[in-house]
Parts: sequence; C-alpha cells; structure tokens
Amino acid sequence: MGNKLVKKEIDVLDYFNEIIKGIKTGVLLTTKHNNKVNTMTISWGQVGIEWNKLIFTTYVRTGRYTHKMLLESGVFTINIGSRQKVGKILNFCGSKSGKSVDKVSALGLTVVKGNNIDVVGFKELPLTLECKVIYRQLQDENSISKSIKSRFYPHEVPSDYSGSNKDYHTMFYGEIVGAYLIEESDE
Repeated sequence: MGNKLVKKEIDVLDYFNEIIKGIKTGVLLTTKHNNKVNTMTISWGQVGIEWNKLIFTTYVRTGRYTHKMLLESGVFTINIGSRQKVGKILNFCGSKSGKSVDKVSALGLTVVKGNNIDVVGFKELPLTLECKVIYRQLQDENSISKSIKSRFYPHEVPSDYSGSNKDYHTMFYGEIVGAYLIEESDE
C-alpha cells in the first residue's frame, strides 16, 4: 500500500519567513479557469493585512496568460517549495506560457485538490496558500520612475518575452482563505 497525501492546515503567520524567502527565490502562482490549470513562476509578492484580512498580493503582467485566467476565475494558490528541490520546476514555469504548454502535465506534477477553492496545490511544492481575489488594480505608469520603467518595462521588448517587457502589472489582492502543507502519510 502506497503513501497517502494529506493536507495539514497551518497558520500562515507561523510560516511567514518561509513564505517570504520562497517569494524571493521563486514560487508558483496557480489558477484554474474552464477546467484548465495554469501555473507560473513569480518572485514579486507579499503577505500582509488589509481590511482586517490576511492578504497575499501578487503582481502579474497584463500580457500573461495567467493574467487573463485570474481575471476570469478570481482565485489562485501560491505553491512554495525548497529552491534546491524545485529549481527545474520554477525555471520551466517561468519560461513557458500556459497558453501553449500544459506545464502541469509536462512536468508530471502531483496535483492535490484544494480545500476552500477550486485551484490545486502540488506535492512537489507543499506549502500552499489558497486565495480569493478581493481587489485588483493596474499600476499607474505615470507614477513609476523613469529608472524603474527602463529596467522593468522596456517598451522595445514585446509582451511575449518571459522576462521584463513592456507590459505593466496588475496587483491582485488575494484574501488567504486557507493554508496547508502537503505531506505523505503511511496510514
């Protein structure tokens, strides 16, 4: 009999340092729309409290396939694993578009159904935050300094480039409605 995957609910604040360290090196942002799961690597995000709610704020360029899916679905997970163990996953998901590649299948990720939303977590990135979008806002390009624009929003770089390009970000504020660790159990 094989090991069973279980979800151990956690307090997000107890894992705050691990979450922030993960964001710095890369985590997955996963969403689902029309029964299609898409995941992308992000390294811009934050955890905080607004409106008396625990919030994960993520920033997604307007030209990304994930951006379109987030607008449609309004839910996402943040999936965090050790960079040493998941570097290949993060590199792949940060360089391919879900519009043309089923990243989950291509990588053979182990999908784990969500608790509170219809978006999955992954065994390979066991720390999972479930989020419902409660606010979003497009960045105001007129409020961004020229030095930041030239570095992060070069107008000569097309939208389909996986690194810095001409597209600005939408900030998605996701209320964290669940958090868990995916673990193996021999029961």
